[in-house]
This record gives sequence, structure tokens and C-alpha cells, in this order.
Amino acid sequence: MEDELRCPTCKQLYANPVLLPCFHALCLGCALDIQTPYTPGAALTAAAAAAATGAAGVGVGAGSGTSAVAHNGQHSAGGAAAAVGGSSAGPGPGTGTRHSSHSSAASTASSATGSESVTSDQDQSDKVSIFSEADSGVVCCSNTSRPVSYAGTGQLQGLLQGGVVAPPGAAYCLTCPLCRKLVFFDEGGVRNLPTYRAMEAIVDRFCAREALRCQMCESDPKVASLICEQCEIRYCDACRELCHPARGPLAKHTLVKPRGAAQQRESVCGEHEETLSQYCLSCKMPACGQCIGEQRHQTHEVQSINVTCKAQKTELSHNLQQLSEKARSTTEFIQRLKGMSDKVTESCIEFERLVHAQCEALIQAIHDRREYLLEAIRMDKDTKIRILKDQQSNCTGKLQQTTGLIQFCIEALKETDSAAFLQVGSMLINRVANTDMTWHQEVTNAAPRVSPIVDLTLDDVAVARAIDNLNFIQMKVKDEDERCPAAPSTPTILPADCSAENNSVTVAWQPPSHCFVEGYVLELDDGSGGEFREVYCGKETICTVDGLHFNSMYNARVKAFNSAGEGEYSELIGLQTAEVAWFTFDPVLSGGAGSGLIFSKNNATVSVEGWEHRVALGSVGFSRGVHYWEFTIDNYTADTDPAFGVARIDVARNKMLGKDEKSFAMYIDRQRSWFQHNSIHERRVEGGITTGSTIGVLLDLERHTLSFLVNEMPQGSVAFRDLYGVFYPAVSINRGVTLTMHTALDAPKMDYF
Repeated sequence: MEDELRCPTCKQLYANPVLLPCFHALCLGCALDIQTPYTPGAALTAAAAAAATGAAGVGVGAGSGTSAVAHNGQHSAGGAAAAVGGSSAGPGPGTGTRHSSHSSAASTASSATGSESVTSDQDQSDKVSIFSEADSGVVCCSNTSRPVSYAGTGQLQGLLQGGVVAPPGAAYCLTCPLCRKLVFFDEGGVRNLPTYRAMEAIVDRFCAREALRCQMCESDPKVASLICEQCEIRYCDACRELCHPARGPLAKHTLVKPRGAAQQRESVCGEHEETLSQYCLSCKMPACGQCIGEQRHQTHEVQSINVTCKAQKTELSHNLQQLSEKARSTTEFIQRLKGMSDKVTESCIEFERLVHAQCEALIQAIHDRREYLLEAIRMDKDTKIRILKDQQSNCTGKLQQTTGLIQFCIEALKETDSAAFLQVGSMLINRVANTDMTWHQEVTNAAPRVSPIVDLTLDDVAVARAIDNLNFIQMKVKDEDERCPAAPSTPTILPADCSAENNSVTVAWQPPSHCFVEGYVLELDDGSGGEFREVYCGKETICTVDGLHFNSMYNARVKAFNSAGEGEYSELIGLQTAEVAWFTFDPVLSGGAGSGLIFSKNNATVSVEGWEHRVALGSVGFSRGVHYWEFTIDNYTADTDPAFGVARIDVARNKMLGKDEKSFAMYIDRQRSWFQHNSIHERRVEGGITTGSTIGVLLDLERHTLSFLVNEMPQGSVAFRDLYGVFYPAVSINRGVTLTMHTALDAPKMDYF
């Protein structure tokens, strides 16, 4: 509450507080300090200077009423002061010095000031003011019977154009430090403002309740007897003599007694010196019995001041009760927050312990695995050493046997008896020859059975990646004790890692942070802005989708899921497939290694050794668009018929192209060509091929037709129509033919459609 009892200008407890028409309070001395004499054109300058300086403080009282004037030390709120113009700025912060001399003078002047009441017709004149005081920043005060007010538009225009226009008779002006409203006064100045008696009484009670103590006592502070207004320090008698002697620079300081307890006093009428016993509901001001008998209150509704006071106290008590309930709820909420803070601390400590234990378990698992791997290395070492020792032992035994044979043969050569030598000579020759042969096989060409180098490596990439990705996941609480993973948040698509090539697109994304993810769902639209369809579901964070349409813009999106549910879709990314197709022969689609086909030049050239026809398929299938590719005859020596065209993925690969219902082809020799499908050939066209010739294939899936060109000239009209589905470039050849395929070509314009 102490902030409510401090003046916004001097920041001290209110001394002789006065009430402004805006219901904010000031010390009378502070009000005298910040009021300025009014001269035409100077008010706006003063207001601007006050705005630049700025005001700080805490306001007291309610917000501004409809109107207010100050006269005879009483506060009137009957609409007698009209507002004119926009809001103005207040003065800067006041000094910290108390205004004791101003306060006593202001009190005397306030009680000596006389006033007259406002007549009913003048009150009605104020009610037609263009702006109420709550809307504007200017109010007017005077000590005359009729405060200066405004009810026209001429002065308003001057105000709106930048000049503050004061009512006639204005001598002083003051800007409220809190709401920036500008108040005009007559010659009496701020002394016309009423004494804020409620504030004064509250401050006195507060000071008495606080029992102000000496601030200089080292222990057991005594009751302060004086306070220095300059030092703002309270002293007892002993400390004042010791710490604040009345000599030197301190002799000029002002020492005053601390505020005492509030005194009971009774409000009296400033005009008739009678007790204020009535309250005019129309003028919203207290009045005595003589005031009520005057003409100005004859038509007004009047009520006993005690009844009115009791009613307002009752209303205030009711409002305070409601506010107290809200304050109590807020207090309970604050206590709940404090309890949650303690619980957060406990939860984090427990979670730290759990994480530490889990990490220690992982470290122990790494240690255990390390011991297992080291033991495997030791076992491998022992095995290799044992094998090498066995091989060494075998070689040593062989060497000993051979050495014994050599020595025996040497001794046999020393035999002088020919008959005796011939008895074993043939046998020794055979043994030496056989030993020499086996020696060459078993020893000379023998190699170590094991390598001395460890031919193993530790695959730690996956573990290192898992450690790098080790992170927290978001959980949700079902009840007090049960927690489960929350649905994952949105993955982030990585545009730098996404690409489109031919009729395939690659989409890469980043996993959502702090989430438990069991898998991802990748969806693509149809390339024309249609509905999305699922193309991948799994744990990988990169996916390549093949078999799409050429020259199409595909939109991709991805979402994560776990046992708790699915997350939101990521933002869309658009990927444009190639306008024209680049492709080669596909050895796998063409039958693999057992097909007999020979591919070269990065699978762009194909040939075959056998006489049977073999079908070679391209690496890309087409289902939409216009596509054109060519074949160059690199070698054509045999009397054979190569076939060119398209086929479905399940075409027979050991027959000439066009022999089954899965293929559409043109087969050609040196003189003529035929179109063939499902073993039916028709429409013979003159003109053949030789080495160096070019065969063009035009697949138009917009018109669903297939046409052929030989040496850049159409070979007949459209060969086949009504082609629907997915078709792969295809050719069938046998021995004596070598050809090269050229792709990514612009389709020629055909004039026979």
C-alpha cells in the first residue's frame, strides 16, 4: 500500500495532499512547484516540455470523472468544468525535498478561499460540452462561483490546430504527472484544489502504525524524533547530536517531526461554517443546511451525507469483496505455481538420475561389447597361430623326411658294388622323383594357410550415428503415474537433399526433434495437383520414387507416426520431372547375365553372340507424354531382321519383338520392313537398313500412337494406335547386329496425324 501513499512528483509520503479534477493527488507543495503562469501560446510549450521530461509515480484515487472544479477547499463534481481538446503531457519528476513551508501556506490559503455554488442553468450549459473530461486533457478550476467552462467550437478548432486555448480568466495551469491532463486556474492557482482529506488521514494512520524508528541506531532502534528533509533520514535525539549536528553545511537542513497519528475532525462548509450534513446527488457534492436552502439546489435530489457515505461504502465493500476473491484465487494460483516449481525441481533431479543411469548402462554395454570383440580378436589370433604352427609342423616333418632321403641316397651313391647299387637304384630314382614332385606341390607352391593381417574391421558407423541421434522424446501424461510417448511433431523436408531425375524424384527429410518416431509416411500427388497417395512407409528418412510421369510437377509431403498417433504433415515441396527422357538399356530388365546380350558404352550399345533373338529393354517406362529415341546401326553383316519398338515389362525376352501380345514392333532387313504385334505382321514398307542407318521410334501417349522413322524419314504411316499403359523402349537382335541407342531427343513433327 505504501506506493499508493507516495506523491508521484517527490516520491515521498503525501504532505498536505490536494485532489486534482482527474482524481489524482499531489502534495500541495509539489503542486505549487509544477504550476506555471498561463500566457497565451505558452501552455502547449509547457505541456510539450513536461512530456519530454516524463513523469513517474503511482496514481491515487479513481480515474477521471465527467467534470470537476476546485473552490473553497471543497471538491465539486457536478459537471461545472468542461474539457477542451486533446490530452497533454505532465511534468517531469519533482525534487525529493519536502515542501513544509509551502504546505502550511497552502493549508491557510485553502481554508481562506471563498466560492459560490454553480447554478442549474450553468450546469446544463456544461452538459452540452463537446468532449467530457474523461476524453480530453484540459479541465478548468477557479475560486469564483462559476468556474470557467467551455461549450462552443471556436476554441476547440484552435486547440485541434495545435494551440491550447484557455478559458477567460485563466492565470495558472498545471499538468497532471500521471494522466497528462491540463488544468487551468484563476489567480488562486492550485490553492483552489480541495484538500484530499481521506488520503491525509490514511497517511497519518500509516505513519502511526509504522512507528517510525531511528535509522542510525546500531541496535534496538529508538523512536525517531526528527527527520531531515534533505537527507531523508530519521534520527532519535542521541543520533541527531552525533550524526547530524546543527553546524556547518548541515545547519541549513530542515529537521521536522515525523508524521503523527490522524486526528478526528469534522468537515464543515467553507461558505457557512456549518457541518456538511447533506449530499447533492445532482451536483455530486456535500452541502450544509443553508446550501440546500439556496436556489441552486432547490430542484436537485438531496440525500443525507451519512446515507450517501454508507451507500458508497457498501458498494466499495462489495467491489472489494469481489476483488478480494480474485486476489485470493490469484494467491492460490501463485502457491500452486510455487508448488509446481518445487515439483519441477524434484522431477528434474529424478530425471537427471534416470538419464545418468541409462547412460551408465549404455557405457557398460559398450564395455561389455568391447570385451566380447577383444575376446573374438584373441580367439582369431589363437586360431591363426595354431594353423600356422600345424602348417609349420607339417613342413618340418616333410623337410625331415626329405633330408633323410637325401642323406640315404648320398650314402647309396658311395656304394662300390654295382650289383648292390642296382638292387635299389631304380627305387631311389622313383622316390626322389616323386618326392621332388610332391615337394614342388606341397612346399614350393604352398602359401600360408592364414593371413598375418587381421582381415576384419569394426563397423561402428551405425552405433556412432545412433549416439549422435540420442536425444529426448516428448511424452504425454495420461494420469499421475502413467506416461506414454506423445504423437510426433512435424518432420522437416530438406530441399538441398531433394532432387528429380528423369521420371523419378528423391525426397529427404529431417526427423522431428525430441520425439519418439516409429516410422514415416511419404505421400505424392498425381503430378497434376490431384489427390495425394502414399508411396512409402518406413523408418528411412530418404526415399526415391520411380516410374513417375515426365514433364510433371509432383508435390510431396511427409508425416511421422508412433503408437500414440500420427503427427502433422510437413510443408509441401514441388519436384519437376524431366521434360524429355534420358535412359539406357537395362541389363537386369533385359534378362540379366543369362540373356546372352552384351552391353557396352555405359549400357547404350548392345549386341549378341547367338542366333536366337534376344529382347533388350530400356531403363525407363512411359505412361504419359510424347517421347522419341533413335538407334544407330553400328554393325549389320548377317542376313537378319532386327526389330524396334516398345514392350511391356513382362514381354517374352527370348522371341523376336512383336511375337507376343506384350510388344509392338517394326522389324526390318536390307530392303523392306513390317509392323508386327502378337505374331501378326502387316503393311510392308519398302526401304531397308545398312551399317550406319538410323531407326527412330516415336511414342505419342497423348494420341496413344507409335510411329517409326528410317534415316529421319517416316517409315509408313502410324504403325499402332490405342496404346494405353506403361511401355518400355525395346529392341530384339541376334548375331551380326550391333546398335547404339540415343535418348533425350526432341520429338519430330509428323504431318500425317
